[in-house]
Amino acid sequence: MKTTADSKSDLLNLYAYLICMKNILYLLILLSGTIIFSACDNSPQLTKNQASYIASVEQWQEDRLEGLRGKNGWLNLAGIYWLEDGIQTLGSDSANDIVFPPKAPAFIGTLSLKDTLIHLEVKENVKLFYKNETVSQLDLGYDSSLMPSYITHGDFAWYIMKRHNSLAIRLRDYKHPALEALDHIPSYPIDPDYVVEAKLVPFDAVKTITVATPFQDYTQNYECPGVLHFRLKGKKHTLLPFITGDEYFIIISDESSGLESYAGGRFMYASPDSSGKVVLDFNKAYNPPCAITEFAACPMPPRENHLTIKLKAGEKIIDQNILNK
Repeated sequence: MKTTADSKSDLLNLYAYLICMKNILYLLILLSGTIIFSACDNSPQLTKNQASYIASVEQWQEDRLEGLRGKNGWLNLAGIYWLEDGIQTLGSDSANDIVFPPKAPAFIGTLSLKDTLIHLEVKENVKLFYKNETVSQLDLGYDSSLMPSYITHGDFAWYIMKRHNSLAIRLRDYKHPALEALDHIPSYPIDPDYVVEAKLVPFDAVKTITVATPFQDYTQNYECPGVLHFRLKGKKHTLLPFITGDEYFIIISDESSGLESYAGGRFMYASPDSSGKVVLDFNKAYNPPCAITEFAACPMPPRENHLTIKLKAGEKIIDQNILNK
């Protein structure tokens, strides 16, 4: 038969046991949380050789700048001139219907537009070139016809672009001041923690998503295969990717948009593997063309692609004072 002292001892032992189990349980919860978040957020595992990874992003940044400066880059754009039906004069003189920059000839000639047929007539004293040969008149193709006619004169090159049912001249200046003025793209420090793995949860069927642009009457349609699910900085996030060949094109905004990064969002590309897993590298989130030139119409982020964190990775706002010198 137990004495009172024995009963007290048993109670103390039980109490000590319960305290011990509580501590063990609390420790297990902490450990499990660490494991879960490290499995989801431990991006250095995706960039095992961090020095090599950082060097690869630095090279990507250099290539990106060179692309902007290239012959078909965004920095040399000098104008977009929307065409109207009928005959329009063009040149640098203000008396023209289409007024080119001052270093263009005062009176170049005329463009006549009927439906989608564009005909160019060049004045006798002006030399325009098409395929390295001078032209006095020419029927012009436009970009989406896959047969654009590139016209050159001095530092200028231009062609006809079609957007919806409208046609316009897109003018390039191969000596544009912005080509030399922009010597780097402001960016956040390269951080391997912003490389994460996402899982695509597919829709039953691919959906068409209509995306707005800064122009009220101009939208763009994209094919979306599903929703990307991922964790970043301890939070769950989702993004809608758009199909472009073998890659996904992703338009994002976040809490830095309009403050440290471009207000109209940023672009990314990512490639899926056979299992639907996608590596998202936010260090390569880059400015859309509209952040660089006024002569572009860029898709804007769908509301589903706003990340509720401040994304301190990728490109920052470019100072327009530099571009407009």
